[in-house]
Amino acid sequence: MPADARDILRDIFGFDSFRPGQEEIVEAVSSGSNVLAIMPTGGGKSLCYQLPALLRDGVTVVISPLIALMRDQVRALQEAGVCAGCLTSGNTPEETDQVWEDLEAGRLKLLYLAPERLAAGSSMGMLRRIGVSLIAVDEAHCVSQWGHDFRPDYLRIGELRRALGVPLAAFTATADQETREEIVQKLFDGEQPQSFLHGFDRPNIHLAFAAKDNPRRQILAFAAARKGQSGIVYSGTRAKTETLAQALREDGHSACHYHGGMDPEDRRVVEARFQREDGLIVVATVAFGMGVDKPDIRWVAHADLPKSIEAYYQEIGRAGRDGAPAETLTLFGPSDIALRRQQVDEGLAPNERKDADHARLNALLGLAEAQTCRRATLLAYFGDEPADCGNCDLCDRPPKLFDGTTPVRMALSAILRTGEYFGTGHLIDILLGNETDKVRQRGHDGLPTFGVGRKWSKPQWQAIFRQMMGHDLVRPDAERHGALRMTQTARPILRDEETITLREDTIKAARSGPIVKALVGEEDAPLLSALKAKRRALAEAAKVPAYIIFNDSSLIQMAQQRPETLDQMAQISGVGAKKLERYGAEFLSVITGAQDKVHPTRMKLAASGDGAVYDQLLEAQNRLKRGEMGTQKPMSCTHSTLRLIAERRPTTPDQLYQVSGMSEQKMERFGDAFLEVLRDA
Repeated sequence: MPADARDILRDIFGFDSFRPGQEEIVEAVSSGSNVLAIMPTGGGKSLCYQLPALLRDGVTVVISPLIALMRDQVRALQEAGVCAGCLTSGNTPEETDQVWEDLEAGRLKLLYLAPERLAAGSSMGMLRRIGVSLIAVDEAHCVSQWGHDFRPDYLRIGELRRALGVPLAAFTATADQETREEIVQKLFDGEQPQSFLHGFDRPNIHLAFAAKDNPRRQILAFAAARKGQSGIVYSGTRAKTETLAQALREDGHSACHYHGGMDPEDRRVVEARFQREDGLIVVATVAFGMGVDKPDIRWVAHADLPKSIEAYYQEIGRAGRDGAPAETLTLFGPSDIALRRQQVDEGLAPNERKDADHARLNALLGLAEAQTCRRATLLAYFGDEPADCGNCDLCDRPPKLFDGTTPVRMALSAILRTGEYFGTGHLIDILLGNETDKVRQRGHDGLPTFGVGRKWSKPQWQAIFRQMMGHDLVRPDAERHGALRMTQTARPILRDEETITLREDTIKAARSGPIVKALVGEEDAPLLSALKAKRRALAEAAKVPAYIIFNDSSLIQMAQQRPETLDQMAQISGVGAKKLERYGAEFLSVITGAQDKVHPTRMKLAASGDGAVYDQLLEAQNRLKRGEMGTQKPMSCTHSTLRLIAERRPTTPDQLYQVSGMSEQKMERFGDAFLEVLRDA
């Protein structure tokens, strides 16, 4: 490390020494190596590209996803005497003029750009002209197309690196092995950069989860115990941010809400207040957070389960960036898990990606339902060295465990004996011995597992299945609309070769909560999600609102009745002749898993109820195509002729002969057979 680097560290940034891991990354970036650095939130990532920018000739371009963060970093650099600027939609005309003046004069050392700026055709010419010597990418996990913070314009960064021919340094705090591989592929064209993995551990943050039990009261109690401290409450919906913020204010806290639906100026006011005021609580959706650089946030609470472990880790990482003690609380309940499953199922990702997302959700459940140290579970997920921390709720109060092998084997047996084609609701009915119509229709009341689980209640079975998912013994299958499929981990338990322990507290505490009115039953919810995903794809392709395709009530009826033919589909409310012709086969393929080609003429008949007659006429024609003995010259009627016969239903040979397309030869070949079909109909 050159001596002038330490001088810059002290004189510009005000630090006497590097934080752990910083020095070697600064050295690699300064020397012009391609670098991928995974560092914990609050680990000092920005210095790892800001300091090299001052050591290197030319301009360092920093790609960052959040305007507020860029502006904060530029202001801090300018205060330290560094010539830095950003080109964003939030600039005043004077700020933009100053950036261009500094660039033309050769003074500017760091230029911050939003990734969307790369889409402008003029940007490439500008970057070539100003003498870029290094590209730094903050929040590099945003390049992952299936990640929780995907930004499409991040995909342009690899092209920018190739065009400028300069080294690239990518930084993130949130990347599992799969995401790291995707970063290497998208940003470095698969060529392995110099990589630094400096751990995900934030030992100053206390980790805690709790099952939902009046979540508003739980959040208010958590905030009350930390009154006067800056905090963030993450909520799953915009409406809840507003009501929770109001409840906190009524409880004597300084609190405000933040979500993507607010006016941009109102959001900026909240961001400025949060940076400036001590003790302010922001209740926000995930729209608030990426790039929050306030060092003294003392706590983060989740009123709803996050999307994934990656999202959870990034969001709790807002707390305690100054290294002082900080606390977290994450609430979760069955409705959260159902919502997250639904979001995966209704997405437009391919099934293999949906399966991977369900596996990631299982990993988050594993953290929520963990039996031992949460930090060890969290670090193991990221491939870091796990170690008990003594700073989480489970280290504070270890949960009581019991041998859960028997109920888990019962559940796995029910899954296996029903062909891995059913979801939690139907499986629990089998285990409890509930003789529902669905159980009787499929003969599942005759299974050896029918009624073997009456020792546990339905809510307790739901808790058992939740823990099984947390252990990744079972996963929802995207191709089978949420049916549970066993993983390889489950098979030794099913064969009685291994045992498994479960948490007794969450199973004993499981009870029926308030009844939440659902659109469909638990068993039909995954299919409804798949139908909504199909509707969304068709609506986006046609550039029309989703309800124009089919409204919710039609999709609900499809999910409940599960039509298997176009004729059955035609009976669904809201499925008229035109919509059946245009969309029927596509929605039927979602329900049945088959995509059969149907002639347009036949599709039109489905709406009128004449389709079955048409099918029988077609079958009779195919049987007699080469005559009774199968030796004559092939002959057939057009689809239009068969449609007219099905619609008019002639009863005599003369009436049949009057149908357009029925010649004497066709009457001789098919007349008697067609009239027999019509008599039977």
